[in-house]
Amino acid sequence: MTRRFDCSVPAERAAGIREAVNALRRGALVVLPTDTVYGLAADAFRPESVAALLQLKGRGRDMPVPVLVGSVRTLDGVAAAVPEVGRRLVEAFWPGGLTLVCHEQPSLQWDLGETHGTVAVRMPLHPVAIEVLRETGPLAVSSANRSGDPPARRAADAQAQLGGDVAVYLEAGATEDDTPSTIVDLTGDVPRVLRAGAFATATLREVVPELLDAT
Repeated sequence: MTRRFDCSVPAERAAGIREAVNALRRGALVVLPTDTVYGLAADAFRPESVAALLQLKGRGRDMPVPVLVGSVRTLDGVAAAVPEVGRRLVEAFWPGGLTLVCHEQPSLQWDLGETHGTVAVRMPLHPVAIEVLRETGPLAVSSANRSGDPPARRAADAQAQLGGDVAVYLEAGATEDDTPSTIVDLTGDVPRVLRAGAFATATLREVVPELLDAT
């Protein structure tokens, strides 16, 4: 049964987070708020749940799912050999709308899609998302919409698109806009912007002057 919780009501927020954590642990999908747009979340370490997320969105394995973490220290648990420029970006812009593409930890037993040994990871700046993540650990999270449709700015918008295939919707009000996170690739010799978004390249260059634009 699908349930939607209003996180502006303290008792309902507590109940919703508890239900969301339980749903994720049993392999179900959850919609939760982030500081960019609402996200469709699955347990990153359950391949069948990640596959269900991709299927619900209408995406193939060639578009792997990013990972959200609930603390900066978790970065080294999912990413290997994070370069010094990555540390600078994390210190300046996490939590927030910056996704970093890193080499994944080779020992991890997960299947996020055709990642070619990389992982896209972000720590969101939203208290509800952080509270869930601190209970569950890393989550595979993509925007809560079907591919080709507008990103959801409310849980209700996501529910209109995704319906009963999601176990729990956490409603925390409308996001400011539908701007996604900025994505920076750290796997090459020089960091490169892959997607413009919440942080302008000029802002990131204040911390990492060598950052290259997307090409």
